[in-house]
Formats: sequence, structure tokens, C-alpha cells
Amino acid sequence: MTLLAKARFTTLLLPAVALLTPLHHAAAQNANLMLPAAELESRLRTGSFKIIDWRGSRMPDDRTQRAALQFEDSMVLLAKWANAPRGGGRFNNQPRYEAAAFEIQKLFLDESDYVVPPTIIRAFSLDFVAAQVPDQRSTFSQAPRSVVVALQYWLQQVHHENFWQPDRVEVDTLYARRIANFNILTYLIGHTDSNIGNYLISTHPLDPHVYSVDNGVSFESEPSNRGEAWKDMRVDRVPRTTVQRLGQVTREDLERLLGVLVEFEIRDGELVAVEPGENSSTNRGVRVNDERVQFGLTSREIRAVERRINQLVRDANARRYTLF
Repeated sequence: MTLLAKARFTTLLLPAVALLTPLHHAAAQNANLMLPAAELESRLRTGSFKIIDWRGSRMPDDRTQRAALQFEDSMVLLAKWANAPRGGGRFNNQPRYEAAAFEIQKLFLDESDYVVPPTIIRAFSLDFVAAQVPDQRSTFSQAPRSVVVALQYWLQQVHHENFWQPDRVEVDTLYARRIANFNILTYLIGHTDSNIGNYLISTHPLDPHVYSVDNGVSFESEPSNRGEAWKDMRVDRVPRTTVQRLGQVTREDLERLLGVLVEFEIRDGELVAVEPGENSSTNRGVRVNDERVQFGLTSREIRAVERRINQLVRDANARRYTLF
């Protein structure tokens, strides 16, 4: 049976898989993740899996897909799958922006407070991807046997309705912290796509966690036509610990974390992930030569993040926000 046929055959099994998902929440750090974020990140980045279901994220012909990934230990995770465009990036399909949004939060949030679910950039063989997308081309001509993909863990028990509740901020301290950390993240990355479904809130009654799940239109991207409501700070109460942690972030921290997000060696026409090395071009976000490929933020993009961090900390210290 072909991989595509298996995917179609096992589609009927997914409701049963979904019913099993809550059983794993005891091991997670919040109700919306099956496993701790670090383990989910590791599985997506290096785990071996097969695809047992494949469908459009929101509709059948979507650019992004919802894929059910079955790992060697039989665990099934749902993930948003986005094939990179030829050349590694274009408007509204920037794997490096998606990965950078996930990485930035590590500077000021604990895993249990993450606003962006685990998101990584990974390379797969063209044959593997072509089993789902028959007309798929390689991402780079220098690596004709590989496709670059942005993978993001698919959150459980979330919806997009009423994620922003201004009145609730005044009476619910936990919600106030969640929405503030969410807004700080969207502000730091310059998020400019308020399309419905990009922002989600947990349905868990005791933990109203707020998420940003589509961050490809951010940083130095031109804005979308769906609005940019969360590009700036909208909340006026921010967690004191978040501000304190941001106040300790240095330019060197940002360069180390964001300058090279992922690096691949080109071996026999395929991309092979390697430990990130020295930034080969600080003025380019996608760096390609005959031997290596790097994805990262440019110096200009990193400076913009640094300016926003400094501005937020200054405003907090000047009491333009209420700290709690």
C-alpha cells in the first residue's frame, strides 16, 4: 500500500486518536499540549515518523496542511505542515519567521507559558513529500532531493472566539497574564496579520491560555490585508517577571538565538541538518551556497526586536504599564 493510500485508509482512525489525546495531558505542562514543549519540539525536529493523515488546515486547497504524524513508538501527533516556497521564503510563507517567533519567547517565558506552540524548520526528502504533493519541487536548486518544511504542533482544545476580552483583564489575573504575554510576543515580532484563526484561546476553564499560531507575516514582512491589530501593545497591565526577564536580554543573546535558526549541509543533493555555525551573511535571511543553507533573521530584523524590547522595558519602568 502506498503512503498516500495508507493516509486515506487511516483517516477514519483519527477520531479515535483524538479521543486518546486528553489521556496524555497529565504529562504536559498545560492542557493544550500532549507533552512538554521541549519534548514536542524534539520529536518534530528529529523524530522519525510516517504520515497517516493529510488534509487542508482550514479547507482542502489550503497552502498549509494538518498532518497526523505517527512516530516509531506509535504516538500520533497532529502538526501544521507548510512546505517552503522555492528559494526558502516569500510573503506569507516565511519558515524563518515562524521559527523565530517560537524561539524569541524562550528569552522571557517558561515552557508552560509559551505563546507559540513548538515550531521548527526541517528538511525532508523530495520523495517523502511528493507522496503527499505529487507536483512538489525541491526548495533549492543546489539541493534537488530535498524539501524544507515548517512544522508546528497542532494545539488541542482551543478556539478563536473571544480570545481578547478587555473587561476580563481587570478581574482575572491569570487571563491578564496570558493575554499580556501574548501581546508582548506579537509586539516584539511586529505581527501584522490579524486573520481569523491566527490567534487562539484555550477552552480549558481554569487556564485561559492565549496563542499566536501563524507568525509568517511579522518582523520585516509587509502587512497582510487582514489587519495588524496586535502589532502594537494593546494591554496596559504586564507581568513584572516578564519585564524583568526582557530587561536582561542582550544583543548578543538575540544574535545567538536568532542569527542562525537552522543550518543544513548539502550532501549528494540532500539537505542534512547540522549544528548551526557562524552566520554566513548577516544581511540575508536565507543563505545558500553550494555547500550549506542557513535560515535566520537579518541584523536589521534583530535590531528591530532589540528596539522593541528596550522600548517595552523603558515604558514599564516609566510606569506606562501597571506591573503585577
